[in-house]
Amino acid sequence: MRDFKSDKPARVKGNRLKREKQPLDWRKLLHRGLGVTLFLGKLALVILLVGAAFLAGRTVFHSDYFAVAAIRVENLQRLLEDDVIGLSDIRPGVNIFDLDLEAIGRKIAENPWVATAEVRRVFPREVVISVHEREPQAIINLGYLYYIDGNGEIFKVLSGEDRLNYPALTGIDRKFLLDNPGEAHALLRDAMNLLAELAGRRVFTLDEISEVHLDREDGLSIHTLVGGVPVRMGFRDFRGKLDRLERIYPELQGRLTGLKYIDLNVTDRVIVKVDTLRNGRG
Repeated sequence: MRDFKSDKPARVKGNRLKREKQPLDWRKLLHRGLGVTLFLGKLALVILLVGAAFLAGRTVFHSDYFAVAAIRVENLQRLLEDDVIGLSDIRPGVNIFDLDLEAIGRKIAENPWVATAEVRRVFPREVVISVHEREPQAIINLGYLYYIDGNGEIFKVLSGEDRLNYPALTGIDRKFLLDNPGEAHALLRDAMNLLAELAGRRVFTLDEISEVHLDREDGLSIHTLVGGVPVRMGFRDFRGKLDRLERIYPELQGRLTGLKYIDLNVTDRVIVKVDTLRNGRG
């Protein structure tokens, strides 16, 4: 019987190169390990310091030391301090860092009398609110009577206690305002500029007028308080036109009830039209 075990080929040693083992450089390894240990130690120290600072900051910032103890309101004209503080919704004792100052200012400005409200922190425990109030310069009828400020902004419906001794603006209704907002606001700003010019006059003043009429084609015209005489101003050069009017206005002042209109739109002239019907000549 054949012995197949004896037929196995003899193993041949491979021709691989033997690598000689290098001795370990313990000094280099120890130096590297020491560097890693120092780095990890520094990192741990930094994390510890940052964490401690964070916890300390939270403790300080949320302590009673920064709790709001006083609220001061500046520049009030007609509003009451308690009303502004109520609008701010700042609660005594709240942490001063928890306040959203811009949101508080917007909340206060929801009052129609407030143009802007600036809120700031005064450390450690005070909040100051600086209010810029609107000043009415005229009244307009848009179904209800509204105040208009010096920028031509319609800002408040008149209530029972509001004063009426302001010039009236006519010629613009609610429909025109809604359909032509850009044109309407341009006319309103022109009217405010004209009223501002009249406010600085000594001869023909705000006290002499009752109404400013706005027309998209003809511009502005003033109606005198006495006689309701239209003074045609147009669109521009209000100062120059009023200068010309004031040169002769003292002569016209006693005759206003007999005039039909005064036109200032002709360069270097004042056209005065006599009302013949009022004077019993027609």
